[in-house]
Amino acid sequence: MKLKFLLPITLMASPLFAQGPPSKPLPASLPKLPYHAVTDFLKFPRHMYMSEGAGIEVDKSGNIYVFSRVGEGGHPLMVFDHDGNFLDTIGDGLYAFQFPHQLRFDHEGALWAVDDGSNMAVKFVFNGTDWRPALTLGRRSEPFGDDGLVVNRAAGLNFSNVMFNMPTDVAFGLNGEVYVADGYKNSRVQKFDKNGKFVKSWGRRGSGKGEFWLPHAIITDSKGLVYVGDRENARIQVFDADGNYLSEWDNVGKPWAMCITSEARPSMFIADGNANRIVKVDLEGQLLGWGGGPGKALGEFNNIHSIVCAPNGEIYTSETQNYRIQKLVPDSGAH
Repeated sequence: MKLKFLLPITLMASPLFAQGPPSKPLPASLPKLPYHAVTDFLKFPRHMYMSEGAGIEVDKSGNIYVFSRVGEGGHPLMVFDHDGNFLDTIGDGLYAFQFPHQLRFDHEGALWAVDDGSNMAVKFVFNGTDWRPALTLGRRSEPFGDDGLVVNRAAGLNFSNVMFNMPTDVAFGLNGEVYVADGYKNSRVQKFDKNGKFVKSWGRRGSGKGEFWLPHAIITDSKGLVYVGDRENARIQVFDADGNYLSEWDNVGKPWAMCITSEARPSMFIADGNANRIVKVDLEGQLLGWGGGPGKALGEFNNIHSIVCAPNGEIYTSETQNYRIQKLVPDSGAH
């Protein structure tokens, strides 16, 4: 089935978080993405369920990792093979999983889970038989205020640079640096070295250059550039590895999630959960195509929250309202 292309709609604003204006319409001449959608391909074991699809990732072998808001007693992080067969769960009972938000693999193959409910980013490393926590950033259930400055009065210490308030995503530099989008409340990016030592922070609430109104997604490219999905400002801002502002793209709608392909000439796919569409651009921000639209049918989306560019050219998406994962497969002859 081909993706359906509909006019974008505005999602109702959350009572907890203000939202900016709806996504702008895309040019009528923009071509449709040459993909067809597949859903219900994951084979869940009996009495195991998919709930709000917060995050999704795919490893080099094609295995699929699903981060779902299943609630207490469920299995928030599940693994399937490329054919959708269930393989394993990760971190069952780990208190860091309170409100899953995003999954990312770093350059060394470690899996990072960002949970905005516990204000943590957790690094998992595979030890040959199991995935085990290897590094944590932030501290569960101890957020820091909107200005990012809270003092632990009992200890007389200021931990504002190593704590988060509802973080949203994580990305990785060429030398193992870790960038955390400290999104919903602090509106900033936190940079750490590969060992988790704080390096620097940039950004604050606003609409100017280097400011953010909900940095909801963050990725890096092969040159080390950092792309921040400034969701409610409806733009992507581009920075160098040290957080210096370079440029911005305001033609992509509201970036809820982003991924970069592994092609010789990479492109970026952007999930807009406001208009419930996917936008493809080159790494200069030039529009290349789009697909989707709001709804519940195959190829439509309801709160598209995460997107993955798999090594084989497939695109995977998760939705928090349709409780599902969709796989977008290139049409025959498409590149």
